[in-house]
Amino acid sequence: MSTEGISLIVGLGNPGRDYEETRHNAGFWCVERIAEMHGGRFHPESKFFGELCRVSIHGQDLRLLKPTTFMNHSGRSLAAVARYFNIPPAQILLAYDELDLPPGQMRLKFGGGHAGHNGMRDSIQALGSRDFWRLRIGIGHPGHKEQVVGYVLSRPSRADREAIEHSYDQSLAVLNEIVTGRMQRAMNHLHRKPEP
Repeated sequence: MSTEGISLIVGLGNPGRDYEETRHNAGFWCVERIAEMHGGRFHPESKFFGELCRVSIHGQDLRLLKPTTFMNHSGRSLAAVARYFNIPPAQILLAYDELDLPPGQMRLKFGGGHAGHNGMRDSIQALGSRDFWRLRIGIGHPGHKEQVVGYVLSRPSRADREAIEHSYDQSLAVLNEIVTGRMQRAMNHLHRKPEP
């Protein structure tokens, strides 16, 4: 497991008004919240096929990226930024929606497969590596495999959206640890069970 600090956080999602409130954009929501909390603004960058934002977290430079390639081609944007700024995979964190976690839960992990997530699949292929960090943002599961596409491309209920937003507060609380590479401390905080 890498303990290097994170230099780039990529939120996965789909561009455009039709998608901005859908569950599949949970990664976008995450990086937008980070930018908002730290006074950053996203700017379109055609050479990176996305929108880029730069913020400073406790003196550490951090770039935030929203690919505008649509989910299935997220890796094109991610790889362009990583190459340009010479950021190794171990210093990259991808934030994305996770069907296998309920709304309100997040999991931070290093490495692994794509688990059928098209944005993750393309990112792994474009980077040529699985050895990067992932922030899995729980959105819940519709219950049947055939319903997944419609589910992720629809809006969450108000209660689910509030639970997802609350999980962002948890990630913001450990952002300093994530940026400076204290990943075990970040995981201990994010993965602890909520008090009854």
